[in-house]
Amino acid sequence: MAGGDIMLKQTLDAYLAVRHAAGFELRVPAILLRGFVRFAQDQGHSYVTTQTAIEWAAMAPSKAQRHYRLGALIRFAKYARADDARNEVPPKGIFGHHRQRPVPFIFTPVDIGRLLQAASRLGPAGSLRPHMYSTLFALLACTGLRISEALALRFDDITPDGLLIRKTKFQKERLVPLHETAVDGLEHYLIRRRCVGGADNHLFISLRGQGVCYYTVYETFRSLVQALGLEPAAGRPRPKLHSLRHTFAVRVLEACPQARDRINRHMLALSTYLGHARVADTYWYLEATPQLMTDIADTCERFTKGDKP
Repeated sequence: MAGGDIMLKQTLDAYLAVRHAAGFELRVPAILLRGFVRFAQDQGHSYVTTQTAIEWAAMAPSKAQRHYRLGALIRFAKYARADDARNEVPPKGIFGHHRQRPVPFIFTPVDIGRLLQAASRLGPAGSLRPHMYSTLFALLACTGLRISEALALRFDDITPDGLLIRKTKFQKERLVPLHETAVDGLEHYLIRRRCVGGADNHLFISLRGQGVCYYTVYETFRSLVQALGLEPAAGRPRPKLHSLRHTFAVRVLEACPQARDRINRHMLALSTYLGHARVADTYWYLEATPQLMTDIADTCERFTKGDKP
C-alpha cells in the first residue's frame, strides 16, 4: 500500500476517533467511509477529490442513499481538508435535496395487543422464547426504547427507579422510569429468565443462552407482522421494529391535551426521555399527530394576533 493511501486511511481513523469521542456512534457512516477509502485507493487517489467523491456516491442504488453517502463524505472531507488543503470538499446538492423523513407507521392499541398475543404463542413450547419476545415487544411499546438499547439491557440495569440505559445511540446514559404495569410484566418475565440462568446476564437471550441479536429479533417481528396481516395501504410506510418507538412517542403527545399550549416544554421532556440528541428530532413525530398539529397551528395563530393561549 502506498504512503498516500496509508495517510488517507489514517486520516479517516483519526476522524472517526474524534467523532466517537464526541459521542457519535457512526456505525453506518464508518462502514461507508472505509468503502470510500478503498475506492479512492483503487482509483490511485491519495486525497479526497470531488470527482472521486461523486463517482463513489453515485454507485449507491437510490437517490436517498447517494445523498446520504455524499453527506457523510462531505463531513469527513471538511475534517481532512483542515489537516491538508489538498483534500477537496464536494459541493452539496449534487444529487438533489434529500426527501423528507416519511411519516412513521403507527400501531393501534389493538395491533399491539395482537402482536403481543402472537409473540406469546411462539415455540418451542415450554421455552423462554415466547415470553422473551412478548416482553421485549411490550417493553418497546410502553417505553419507546430503541431496539439496540433494549437488547443491551442486563440484570444490573434494572433499578428501583427504572431502567438504566447505558449503551445509547449517542453514548449518553439515561434513566427510563417504568409504569407499574410495565414493572409487573417485567418482574414476571424475570422469574422465568432467572430460571434459565447461564453465564450471560442479558435480559433478552436466544435459545442458545446468549444475548439475542438484532437480526433474529427483526426476522421474528417481520414474520409475526406478516402473519397478522399488518400491512399498510399502498404508498404508506411498513411497520418496523422502530415503529413501536414511533407509536409510543405519538401516543404520549396525543394523551396530553392539557399540555398543548405548553408544547415546547412537553417536547423537551419527551425528547429527554427518548434520548434524542436534538429536540428537532422529537418534533418530527408531530407529523403523525394531525390533531396536535392543528392545535399548535391555532395556538401560533392566536399568538401572532396577540391573543392569550
